[in-house]
Amino acid sequence: MLIGLTGRYASGKSTVVDWLVSKGFASESCSDSIRVYLKENGVEESRENLIEGGNELRRKGGPGILAEMLLDRLDGKDAVIDSIRTPGEVEALREREDFILIEVQAGMEARWQRAQSRGRTGDISDKETFFANEEIEAVAKDESGQALNATAAMADLILVNDGSVEDLYSDLDEILGRLS
Repeated sequence: MLIGLTGRYASGKSTVVDWLVSKGFASESCSDSIRVYLKENGVEESRENLIEGGNELRRKGGPGILAEMLLDRLDGKDAVIDSIRTPGEVEALREREDFILIEVQAGMEARWQRAQSRGRTGDISDKETFFANEEIEAVAKDESGQALNATAAMADLILVNDGSVEDLYSDLDEILGRLS
């Protein structure tokens, strides 16, 4: 089974990935392909550079290139893929018959609080910029940009993550039971 995750920044995708890994899934991220590209080009990893690096790779290789790179590495095994941000990536992943896309949703204020509490490198430190950047990622200006709204519209399932971590795990147990 190949599970893809999409969703807004700090919606809980990484927590879902960690849970699925604990259930035996391999973990990959479209961002991993970008990280390799940045390193090869001597570019520092930051949120802005990851976004621009992804856009550049999509301009060069097409809208599904990041997912295509992952499919080659996965070779048919059970996995969860994080950071799916374009319809082209979804279309590439749908080449596997066992692919399912889940949108992880959480309210704006909850996501802002999570981003502040986790303190990841590159996380935005002011609320206004946090939400302004989100709007930039919502709709692509061209085929190479992030398009979270269009990607979310392609989801097979929606996972609402506005409760506790325990609630999320319970919902995931139910979803995985239905998919197996």
